[in-house]
Amino acid sequence: MKLKAAPSLAEALPVWLKIGLLGFGGPAGQIALLHKEVVESRDWVDEDEFARALSFCMLLPGPEAQQLATWLGWRLHGIRGGVAAGLLFVLPGLLVMLGLSALYVVHGRSDWAAPVLLGLKAAVVALVLQALLKIGKRAVKDRMSAFVCGAAFLLLAFTAVPFPLVVLGAGVLGWLSAKDVSEPVADPTSPTRGQGRTALACLVLWLAPIGLAWLLAPGSTLAWMGLAFGGLAAISFGGAYAALAYLGQAASAFGWLTATQMLDGLGLAETTPGPLILVFVFVGFVGAFQTAAPEWAWVLAILGGLMAAWTTFAPSFLWIFAGGPLFERWGRRPSPARALALISAAAVGVIGQLALWFALHLLFRSGQTLEAGPVRVLLPDPASLDYAALGLTVLALALASRLPMLAMIGVMIAAGVLLKMVGLS
Repeated sequence: MKLKAAPSLAEALPVWLKIGLLGFGGPAGQIALLHKEVVESRDWVDEDEFARALSFCMLLPGPEAQQLATWLGWRLHGIRGGVAAGLLFVLPGLLVMLGLSALYVVHGRSDWAAPVLLGLKAAVVALVLQALLKIGKRAVKDRMSAFVCGAAFLLLAFTAVPFPLVVLGAGVLGWLSAKDVSEPVADPTSPTRGQGRTALACLVLWLAPIGLAWLLAPGSTLAWMGLAFGGLAAISFGGAYAALAYLGQAASAFGWLTATQMLDGLGLAETTPGPLILVFVFVGFVGAFQTAAPEWAWVLAILGGLMAAWTTFAPSFLWIFAGGPLFERWGRRPSPARALALISAAAVGVIGQLALWFALHLLFRSGQTLEAGPVRVLLPDPASLDYAALGLTVLALALASRLPMLAMIGVMIAAGVLLKMVGLS
């Protein structure tokens, strides 16, 4: 397929903003949306290049969908394009999350949110399953990739094997199984100029707010938040759910949030466009608000939310701008290409495991985890089946392929509210 001419930056900006506004459904839904807008609808990059970029982003810590958007913008328009695409991908969700966090500290846990969240979660399950099928068709192309996909799903769903080991194993298997053929020449159009200076600038910008907080208020909540969120950004392989385990420990140790508040924040993050890891903004906002003196609570809450956002998302630009040129130079060689192909297949299994986890927690109110050696199985309690959630999920699955995404989400929210009004949820 012949690609269309690259758009101008001005032509691309509305597309990146549209993706930021419509980026519901977690990483699977967001990646599917990026593919639809950039590959299917506009032919700005081809299927193989998109798949390689996705594999590269899956290797990085942090939100892979935002990194993929940044990579696509960088590939089309260099650093300016990458910054624009990455920022516009996050900005709508960030503003919504700051607003929801402010409402939360004022109104707390209100009954009005429950039916909205129920309908929205059912819509998200349908969107993730739909995206899983689309991405699976692209990434699972042969027996080896099917094996890796299935193995990744089983290991993550039924054992305690950490996500980074699954990705590493897929990459090693791909590297070792690559056929020995002549290696193609690197893409001469890859933008590599000033790579070192760009990486250094990104690193300084990422760490500057943390250093400033420690310089002006050493040992303060804001300073410790900078270290906590910045550290997580460097090691948060496995997506938002994996990172939340580490963040929950820090939030509890510092007294920022309770476990119940963490769950509330996760529920709110699932209602916003953009990466699910925007829940960090909620933690920063609410944690700073609750630990500040009353007269400074709102100021520090906003600073806490912004500190969380900056230290979480800024590293993605560093990874892409520093690693992107190297990836473009070497990613087409047989061994790296096969490694990345199998990482893509493993990513399908990862998304499948997340879809299963999310569906079980939506449809059942309680359950137990059984462990036997390395095996760990989450068994829901059949008596705790939420029939309202089940009905909404079935409706969402039926509508997902028939309505535009936002229309389907709107219908599901309305359906959740209706069930609440008639006393069925």
